[in-house]
Amino acid sequence: MKIEHVAMYVNDLAGAKDFFVRYLGAKANDGYHNPRTDFRSYFLTFDDGARLEIMHKPQMEDPEKTLNRTGFVHLAFSVGSKEKVDSLTAQLQQDGYNVISGPRTTGDGYYESCVVAIEGNQIELTV
Repeated sequence: MKIEHVAMYVNDLAGAKDFFVRYLGAKANDGYHNPRTDFRSYFLTFDDGARLEIMHKPQMEDPEKTLNRTGFVHLAFSVGSKEKVDSLTAQLQQDGYNVISGPRTTGDGYYESCVVAIEGNQIELTV
């Protein structure tokens, strides 16, 4: 068994798509639009075959996303090397994203950084 894909609702569908394509190498499909409900989505595929669906529909709830909430906390991306973690973290910080930890080696042995990126959601970069 494997996870087929993970999905997240976003307010700025085009901005979220551009983030994942620009920084994490995602390939986006042409998108989907249901004109009856105005639901829109993109499937983003990453080099290893993992997929993320980003979605938008009118009148979504958008509560504050605290860092220590229950539920899904972050999406983690293996970028291949410590140097890539360092350079991508620096690029994201330079581009105005909030780096909340790292790059560092955690107590459980991961080399990582965490960045608050897509609409208050955390993206973890690891080797």
